[in-house]
Amino acid sequence: MTVPGLDHIVVDVAGDMGRGEAAYRALGFTFTERTTHSLGSSNHLAMFDTDYLELLNPGNGARPDLAGFTDGLNGLVFAMENADAVHADQVAKGVPVNPVQNFSRDAKLPNGMEGTARFNTVRLPPRSVFDGRVYFCEHLTPALVWCPELKIHTNGALAIARVALACSMPDAVAVSFDRMFGAGAVARATAADAPHVLRAGAVAVELWPEKALAATLGKAMPDTTGRGDMMALFGVRVRDIAATADYLRGAGVPTLPGRNGSLIVPPEAALNVAVEFSA
Repeated sequence: MTVPGLDHIVVDVAGDMGRGEAAYRALGFTFTERTTHSLGSSNHLAMFDTDYLELLNPGNGARPDLAGFTDGLNGLVFAMENADAVHADQVAKGVPVNPVQNFSRDAKLPNGMEGTARFNTVRLPPRSVFDGRVYFCEHLTPALVWCPELKIHTNGALAIARVALACSMPDAVAVSFDRMFGAGAVARATAADAPHVLRAGAVAVELWPEKALAATLGKAMPDTTGRGDMMALFGVRVRDIAATADYLRGAGVPTLPGRNGSLIVPPEAALNVAVEFSA
């Protein structure tokens, strides 16, 4: 299969969900009402045009696949349209995947729509690619997930632009993605301090050597203590970076300068995640 687009990323909130929601609302994101999955976990979503950010709480141990994860960016989720076909494709490639999983949650949208949002997922076992979770998601009821009112964010966010992983062994992570999507899916870096890159639609999934990413991010580098390969940063494309800067400044959100004029919210303000805003 070709590399699919990114469906969403997941920030795990290991403790109080209200704390996580407050932290990310302060960054200027608009979120859905909190809902509970049929699996037992609960979430809030910040919706963009074709992808989204999910805040996820394990729900009193109801999700064994979330066990042991602390606060942080832990889920990389690819879009899919036919769960059975994707599952069969991954099995044929020798990729360890769990059976297709179907689950649901209640949905109540600002436009007045209500109903049961339903999903299929094809999940790799946790920590099988990096210290986090990789899976595919099929939306069976997309109208109950996306609506125009939810895509309006005070910070001007439009879409996810990049995801950066801090890797102890970037080559091993790249091999795992090549196995999933075909040889050459990951473009290999030509310099030792640069990332390998997997293109998931318009999103760059960057596999950085941990020391190189730490040198690049400086004070914006999340705490990697006890973790090998972990998602460290996600970047969001915004409508007007000057307006975003004004909002963050007015809200008292700390920022650090990033590459090419971007702004990075340091991890202490975003559940041990570096959040980058760029034009």
